[in-house]
Amino acid sequence: MAKSTWAIDASHSEIGFKIKHLMITNVKGKFQNFEAEAITEDDDFTKGSVQFSTDVTSIHTGDAQRDGHLQSPDFFDAQKFPKITFKATKYEKISGDNHRLTGDLTIRDVTKPVSLDVEFGGIAKDPWGNTKAGFTITGSINRKDWGLTWNAVTEAGGVLVSEDVKINCDVQLIKKA
Repeated sequence: MAKSTWAIDASHSEIGFKIKHLMITNVKGKFQNFEAEAITEDDDFTKGSVQFSTDVTSIHTGDAQRDGHLQSPDFFDAQKFPKITFKATKYEKISGDNHRLTGDLTIRDVTKPVSLDVEFGGIAKDPWGNTKAGFTITGSINRKDWGLTWNAVTEAGGVLVSEDVKINCDVQLIKKA
């Protein structure tokens, strides 16, 4: 079996999330600077490893003040903990194109296991001869599990920000020569 190394194609990938605000709407965001590497046996992702990291300072929600607050010690504390990382421990086929990716997510130096749903889009060659693999990754985490506990109480007694964070990623990997 030959080993294949894959890198994330950042121009064709998005690492996104959404969270309830005032418990009535979602606020969406994404990380703009990230990297990932997968090593597979041939092109079989169930027989491989995946590592991912993103720069916390690259968070973008469309509001500079909110982005600054998310980078502050109230949330990610980007000065002290500049990276969010994920290291896969298992990638398994569930049925058809549906897979489950399990691994260790580290935020603010707290590492917890997570399982994410993956829809495998397949493998194709682009017009320039590059081999690409596509994945849609979704899941949910409770931000408090990683020490992201800041919140505010509204006038009506509700909370400003949900504990649950929905993860939505579209990832395209490119096989290295």
